[in-house]
Amino acid sequence: MTDSHITQGGTGNPVAPEGTRTAADVVTPELVARLTRGVVGSGTTVSHTPFTGEVLASALPESTPEDVATAFENARAAQRAWAATPVRRRAAVLLRFHDLLLRRQPEILDLIQLETGKTRLHAQEEVQGVAIVARHYGRKAPAYLRPKGHLGAVPTLTKVTELRQPRGVVGLIAPWNYPLQLSVGDAIPAFVAGNAVVMKPDTETALSALWARELMVEAGLPAGVWQVVLGDGPVVGPAVVERADYVAFTGSTRTGREVAQAAAARLVGCSLELGGKNAMLVLRDADLARAADGAVRGSFASAGQLCISMERLYVHESIADDFLERFVARTKAMRLGTALAYGAEMGSLVSERQLETVTRHVDEAVSKGATVLAGGRARPDIGPYFYEPTILDGVESPMAVCTEETFGPVVSVYRFRDEDEAIERANATSYGLNASVWTKDARRGRAIATRLRAGTVNLNESYAAAFGSVASPMGGMGDSGLGRRHGSEGILRFTEPQTVAQQRLMPLGPAFGMTDETYADFMTRSLRALKALRLR
Repeated sequence: MTDSHITQGGTGNPVAPEGTRTAADVVTPELVARLTRGVVGSGTTVSHTPFTGEVLASALPESTPEDVATAFENARAAQRAWAATPVRRRAAVLLRFHDLLLRRQPEILDLIQLETGKTRLHAQEEVQGVAIVARHYGRKAPAYLRPKGHLGAVPTLTKVTELRQPRGVVGLIAPWNYPLQLSVGDAIPAFVAGNAVVMKPDTETALSALWARELMVEAGLPAGVWQVVLGDGPVVGPAVVERADYVAFTGSTRTGREVAQAAAARLVGCSLELGGKNAMLVLRDADLARAADGAVRGSFASAGQLCISMERLYVHESIADDFLERFVARTKAMRLGTALAYGAEMGSLVSERQLETVTRHVDEAVSKGATVLAGGRARPDIGPYFYEPTILDGVESPMAVCTEETFGPVVSVYRFRDEDEAIERANATSYGLNASVWTKDARRGRAIATRLRAGTVNLNESYAAAFGSVASPMGGMGDSGLGRRHGSEGILRFTEPQTVAQQRLMPLGPAFGMTDETYADFMTRSLRALKALRLR
């Protein structure tokens, strides 16, 4: 593989090469052996790089269900001491990890690129996201987890404290598309809440998660607290769900339903971030240059393999032509490449399967009357799974690209006449993960946001503003999932609330010689007084 290949998306003209490192320079047998030390596995498997389709890492440990059971035993043994560690000391590990991550980010950027095929800038967005999460919970976890006093059954006589106890061992199943952000990014709040984690990353992107684990251990996390198992999803995934005290899953809606059913059968909680068919609304008063740039970022970041990326673009008919002129020109000028350096604007799809889905959606739409405004073809001259950033016009509801999640660099454009129509069409999906509204009128934009059925809505931004605001919850409605990451909900999901109530001076029952009738009359008068005093 030559990692200096960057070409224009529309013309194929070469751009000045950057970088000279190859996959073999980065992923050495020594690195693989070091990162996989301690991974429980009785077999071996391999991973590949999307840039060439060639083997990236050989002899990765492959886990069996029995190996998963061993990993949970190890995690439970380590979790008890970790849970007993004061929360401020646990939080300090996250802050040290934050500094190590930023200092050594060139290492992880190479791994993310080689494992996912994305550009260096999109890989660096993962570093940004994880650093923000680590800093947030490193600073705020003690406040989120501190004991809270509540008004008791009888004021002054009943003292009530709400405690937050760790769930135990969290099963975390992470996807391939954001191997750093969606592995350690979700593990961070679980750790600081006092849990151990057994993680199953996707085998093709396991090195990124394993690198993060090594760095977290260097920052002070006991090694046994973070266990990693590798292997086929249908084999290893259910084994993780069968033993976890709580399950955090990011992936497809179909698999998410199976995870939810398995967790419910065991009466354990779960959080699920699933698919999306996200909509971007460009209103008639939008800044067209900014909106066109936002549409490029929102539609083609990580080659569209981002759960919160835009796949449906609704544009007011009065400005549609002007907007599309800018958007199409910007898209056709995008640079595609495999460089392990900054410069390319879009990378590769991750696998042949993703390429097949993208190709099928585009080809079917064109065969049924859709028009390709930009892209619309694979680019094997750059790499086996490259596909040009694609804009489709004239898409109708019978087409798969209109209703199904494509998860690739494809966006469909629809014109609308009024905002009520745009909102109705944006909401006409079973998904509800992310949305984007572009307008110069902030008040109107916020009003529209409240009417969109999506867990996050960005105004004059595609996805990063909401996702990067980690003090606020992020997650989906409908078929896009259950629960939330980030903020208080993102850490409290990994805890069990426990109420401790202490009764003082007199019991909650007849006392001091009261008859039942006297006690009932006393409590009735007390309840009326409490209401009048607005105490309860």
